[in-house]
Amino acid sequence: MKPASLITILTLALGAAAPWLISSYELSLLGRFLAFSLVALGIMLTWGEGGILSLGQGVFFGLGGYALAMNLKLAGLNLANGDMPDFMQWSGVSALPGFWYPFANPWFSLVCVVLVPGIFAAAFSWLVFRRRIGGVYFALITQALALAFATLLVSEQAFTGGFNGLTDFSTFAGHDITSQGAARVIYLITFLLVVASYFFLRWLLGTRFGTMLRATRDGENRVRFLGHNPLPYKVVAFTLAGMLSGMGGALFTLHAGVISPALVGVVPSIEMVVWVAVGGRNVLWGAIAGTLLVNFAKDEISSALPSLWLYALGGLFILAVSFLPGGIAGLFTTPRMPRFFQRRRQEAAE
Repeated sequence: MKPASLITILTLALGAAAPWLISSYELSLLGRFLAFSLVALGIMLTWGEGGILSLGQGVFFGLGGYALAMNLKLAGLNLANGDMPDFMQWSGVSALPGFWYPFANPWFSLVCVVLVPGIFAAAFSWLVFRRRIGGVYFALITQALALAFATLLVSEQAFTGGFNGLTDFSTFAGHDITSQGAARVIYLITFLLVVASYFFLRWLLGTRFGTMLRATRDGENRVRFLGHNPLPYKVVAFTLAGMLSGMGGALFTLHAGVISPALVGVVPSIEMVVWVAVGGRNVLWGAIAGTLLVNFAKDEISSALPSLWLYALGGLFILAVSFLPGGIAGLFTTPRMPRFFQRRRQEAAE
């Protein structure tokens, strides 16, 4: 058996056994960061394989998180008697808004976790890509979208919970989600979805779709000249990334017990890109590794020195871009040394 296969099997075994190997706190952190990994896989698909840099993945993360959180917030309430979530009562809302009612059904909410981000991503990307907008202009548009989405959530406090977001969840589909046993089940669901998404994307990128997506990244005009339309490939990739982000947002909400504008705005969206840059934007497992590494580092550094984390994050990004353009995964997937060191050795030889 090849070493890579052994490492894969060992990693999967450790991941599946994690609920019985680590503490509840560490399991909660690992579950949250694996939920983030779904977002990172989507960014790797669009940015690494498609050359589409999005600085607004927090929007789709938030759509998925809020879609599930609305159901969790309604759980246990008697809507027939006019019960409403606590933050609506504090805001003086007289009746539950009509668009909240369908989310009382947990299965409708689960479908919306995937479909709402997917439909929004498909519509948005089609409108933008059909006008051949890309590069830095697309990145700025998505960044503005993240800012607008976070601002909307904060301004509509009576309907979204405002800056505090939605929190205080206890049940889902009649099941208690606060117990230690439930935490293990939620973790295993998260782990299985990450593994399934990884292997699905690995298969997808090995098909003609992956070839055309990479060709579009490397020479979109040439693809058009050869008689192919790159628009469907870019839209599908961006839609899949949006759906993965929505799933990640919903799973994070279950693990953390909260979803708020602070998790979906410009800064979180930029951090998501940093995770992928550090891990390696051209390798699927690199995106997952970078997400886990950066977020565990964030937990340790921000706990010890809260004011130092943003500087550490910026330094980490500069280090990855300057010294490791292929990210951590680049150290294992290419026999060549990073370009920075190649350049330094050439200068020394001269």
